Amino acid sequence: MKKLKVILYFPPDKTDRPFSYYLVKDYDLVFNILQAEVQPGKRGRLTVELEGTEENIERALEFARQNGVEYRPFNKNIVRNQGECMDCGACIAICPSGALYMDPIDWKLYFDESKCLVCELCLRACPVKAIDVNMFV
Repeated sequence: MKKLKVILYFPPDKTDRPFSYYLVKDYDLVFNILQAEVQPGKRGRLTVELEGTEENIERALEFARQNGVEYRPFNKNIVRNQGECMDCGACIAICPSGALYMDPIDWKLYFDESKCLVCELCLRACPVKAIDVNMFV
C-alpha cells in the first residue's frame, strides 16, 4: 500500500459533486481529509492523504484531472531540529493541524509529521529557527 498527500483544487462548477465518494467506491482508496475549504459554487481546496495501491492512486488522480480537478502532490516536508529546539511551544498555537504538540508529562515539544499540512506557519513562529523545510522531487 502507498500513501500520498495531495492538494486537490476544485473549480466552482465541480464543488457540488461527491468526489470523495468516487475515490472510495471506484478506486478503493482510503483517504484522510487533512484540510478542507470547499463551498458549493466557489473555488475549493481539499488537502488529503490517499492510501491504496499505486495503480489505484494513479487512476484516481487521472479521474480527478479528467473531471477538471487539478492536484498537486506534496513536494516538501517540515523538519524540526531537536538539537536547536528550546521546547518553548511558540509554534504550537500557530499549527492548524496539531502536528506540533507539547507532552504534558515531560514538557517536551513533539512533531507528528503525518498530521503536518506543510503550511510553513511554524517557521515564522519559531524564535530560534529550529524548524526548516525540505524540498524533494
